[in-house]
Amino acid sequence: MQNSKQHSTPITTQNPRPKERAETGNLEKLLSDVGRGLDQYLKFDHPDALHPDNHWQATLDNTLPLQGVGIEQVTQDLISKIIPNGSAVPRPGFSAYITTGSTSIATLAAAASSISSPQRYMLTAFNYLEELSLQWLASMCGIGHLQGVYSSGGSVANLVALGGARQSAFEKTGYDPAADGINQPVRVYASAECHHTIQRAGGVLGIGRRAIRAIACDTEGRMMVEELRKAIIEDQSAGFLPMAIVANAGTTNTGAIDPLKEIGEIAKEHSIWFHVDGAYGLPGILDERINHLYEGLELADSIIVDPHKWLGASVGIAATFVRDRQVLQRAFTQEPANYLEGSVAREEHEENTIEHSMEDFGIPYFDYGVELSAPCRGVVVWGLIREIGVEGMRERIKRHNDMARDLAEAAKSHPNLELLLEPTLSVCCFRYIAPDVSDLDQLNRRLHRRLVRGNQYMPSTTQVNGVLALRPCYIGARADHSQVDGLLEAVLKIGKELETEYRRSS
Repeated sequence: MQNSKQHSTPITTQNPRPKERAETGNLEKLLSDVGRGLDQYLKFDHPDALHPDNHWQATLDNTLPLQGVGIEQVTQDLISKIIPNGSAVPRPGFSAYITTGSTSIATLAAAASSISSPQRYMLTAFNYLEELSLQWLASMCGIGHLQGVYSSGGSVANLVALGGARQSAFEKTGYDPAADGINQPVRVYASAECHHTIQRAGGVLGIGRRAIRAIACDTEGRMMVEELRKAIIEDQSAGFLPMAIVANAGTTNTGAIDPLKEIGEIAKEHSIWFHVDGAYGLPGILDERINHLYEGLELADSIIVDPHKWLGASVGIAATFVRDRQVLQRAFTQEPANYLEGSVAREEHEENTIEHSMEDFGIPYFDYGVELSAPCRGVVVWGLIREIGVEGMRERIKRHNDMARDLAEAAKSHPNLELLLEPTLSVCCFRYIAPDVSDLDQLNRRLHRRLVRGNQYMPSTTQVNGVLALRPCYIGARADHSQVDGLLEAVLKIGKELETEYRRSS
């Protein structure tokens, strides 16, 4: 009995959850402290996280804490151990991948929404900005006739668009693929330069990755229209259902823009859904010198763009635009759930008397894509556009395009550099050349590794017509022409050093 009583005694504490309580009233100060830590980080005078002199991993490699240390200590850990050892992506000289550090207003807007509106639903100011910002974004990009929905990135944005394409294609045959699955093989036509998330979307949507038929590109990386025509005719004769044609408005590899108008006219001729992947390049339409390359967008059934790329949003924000969101609702609608159905329904006599934000979910974005829970992404896009306006965005796009063009001109004029492709947008593909080196691909690979380890100018590499290229892509809001000058100087310096090493070894 003694043991029984001992086990049944409730466990109590004199001061329950003391560390959690400490948060109340301290948020202003703690955010200010973190802000100072971020300001220090943005000076970019710290070494890379994996620099040999950095030992942060040992200080963080702790066992699971049974007792908390409190919010003040965690905040100090963030400032002293975590932030200084963050990513190289926000650095002005980072030009490797098409992602970037968020601008200050994007950071502030995202932080505000995470506390005051954790979900994008219900009739709040954040929910209102979700739709308003989609309208602003579409108008800014010349596609104001389309309706949008946000998602986490280009992968999901393409998936949502192709989900609409699948629904549309099968509905024309009298079949509902979202309800019953697919009942015949399909084809999706995409340029050989399309992003690999197109193939993944095929797998996720149940049509199969092999349903994506690659269409050859010309030497400038653009889809060859005649090859597209041939492929459609071949597949129709073989019994395939043409589901979609995917064109690029700025490829990830080189920034190429497909002949959108010609492709769109083929899609219209064959009644095939026309999708444009503008995740990176759609904002390029703001540069009036090249906006003629975007002719044909008006023919598109769906278009995507990622504000977390060229527009400077925090990562996790993409948008899919379609002619009619109802096709997305039919493709992605959820089955009824007891805890939701009727929870916001109003009595008939109260139909026009909404007096609380929880009386309505607002626009049902959860039925237009694959996410139910979702943050308020619209407030970030709203903040970006409201801060600098369309003209500010235009200046940024043109500045970055000019940077790629200036780098291209320098590559054409220097005897140790070779331009591999004229830039269309803000990507420039070039390489270092040396007459005494037979394997220039290997030389440029080694050059690239030394560049990255220098922690100042960090492009990626790619293949252009079978040749390894150094590939800076300028999209960061903090990037300016000094990054072009610095990259050129670093490439030439390292290239000369490598030439000397090659001569010695031979």
